[in-house]
Amino acid sequence: MSLQPFTLVTGKAAPMLAANIDTDVIMPKQFLKGIDRSGLDRGLFFDLRFLASGELNPEFVLNQPAWQGAGFMVVGPNFGCGSSREHAVWGLKQMGIRALIGSSFAGIFYDNCQRNGVLLITLEETVLQQLGQFVSQPAQAQISVNLEAQEIHLADGQVIPFQIDTLRKTALLLGLDAIGSTLQRSDEIKAFEQRHLAANPWLS
Repeated sequence: MSLQPFTLVTGKAAPMLAANIDTDVIMPKQFLKGIDRSGLDRGLFFDLRFLASGELNPEFVLNQPAWQGAGFMVVGPNFGCGSSREHAVWGLKQMGIRALIGSSFAGIFYDNCQRNGVLLITLEETVLQQLGQFVSQPAQAQISVNLEAQEIHLADGQVIPFQIDTLRKTALLLGLDAIGSTLQRSDEIKAFEQRHLAANPWLS
């Protein structure tokens, strides 16, 4: 499956800096019953986005005009902890979230995001908190993420560099899933197979 390449993306960044937001909060269990990925944006942060009456919660950041349609979220430490439900990432994608910026992420959640083409950017906690405060001002919510340059560009001209593993970066830039990334190295795989069979002819 090919994914949407991530090169230079501009959009609003919504701050959600509470620590330990788990996958049960991101995608509650009642939205895990389906056998396909459609409609999961409805369930994203359901208990935070909606009031008991079913109306949108005006206090929740993604419901506020300044951050509606956000392409990024600036999140607190250990975001995505809890169960390994991939539905959480599918819901984020369907809501239009292209990247999450935080100080730490749960390991399985990190891998699920990579598998689905969602960029995770890890910053030092002090830098992350400063960024969160910056985009909390509606006039400063718009940012750009340049994956090739590994830079976050803010509305006032500030540039925040970030690090990312080379293989993960390449896959995101080219829109490659795990199979696509493997096929990129098909010549190396074939060469290894030939060497291996030559050294072990009884395997052929």
